[in-house]
Amino acid sequence: MRVSMRARVGFRLVTYATIGLLYLPLALIFVLSFNSARSLVWPPRGWTTRWWTTFLDVESARAALLSSVRIGAVAMVVAVVLGTMLAFALQRHDFFGKHTVSFVAVLPIALPGIVTGVALRNAWVRFGWDLGFLSVVAGHTTFCIVVAYNNVVARLRRVAPNLREASADLGATPLQTFRFVTWPLIRSAVVAGGILAFALSFDEVVVTTFTAGAGISTLPQWILNNFSRPNVLPYVTVMATLVILVSLPIAWLAQRLSDGGSEAR
Repeated sequence: MRVSMRARVGFRLVTYATIGLLYLPLALIFVLSFNSARSLVWPPRGWTTRWWTTFLDVESARAALLSSVRIGAVAMVVAVVLGTMLAFALQRHDFFGKHTVSFVAVLPIALPGIVTGVALRNAWVRFGWDLGFLSVVAGHTTFCIVVAYNNVVARLRRVAPNLREASADLGATPLQTFRFVTWPLIRSAVVAGGILAFALSFDEVVVTTFTAGAGISTLPQWILNNFSRPNVLPYVTVMATLVILVSLPIAWLAQRLSDGGSEAR
């Protein structure tokens, strides 16, 4: 069925308007980070780069930023390793309870963050372990594994199984087959999963609130805790903009890497 020119233009306008509505708040935060006033007033009373040049002088903000990077990096590595191994196990082998394991693996991403946070906190405390860096990493890893697993298993489903058979027929060992055949085909999917895992961990706040101890504060937590403090509010807009500037390119790069799997077909 052919669509008229008027309908196509209408669909495009609605699409652009929806995208603009979604990204307008992000643009406003970016603009307000250059506001010379210490309050969130609109329109801005003046323009300054003072908050951008001095935000690292705020010790609590600097510590929160470094904490988010450390937690995100560790959670990303653990999630990529476990998610990739899980993808290979579920895609390449049949065993009793396979579908149950697959369901349990992706369940954390569907559960509300508050449910995951409360459950992890109760389990951590019941075992007598102190809440801190490791508890936050464990909490982030539960949902970061899902994105790593989904990216790798989707790519494995597009890899022709006869490639491994041909490699074995040519005398390659399983390790050589993985190194020279399988890994080059799934490499971009693994990297994309790792990038998305880091982005999810970097801006996560709900699970962190329940699993962090007294000495742990991530950047999203710092933003939430300081949003009502006038002396620090300009720096909150800067740090929020920084989260946006980190998350958007990461999401774009992950999408490009995920779409770059034509060689696996």
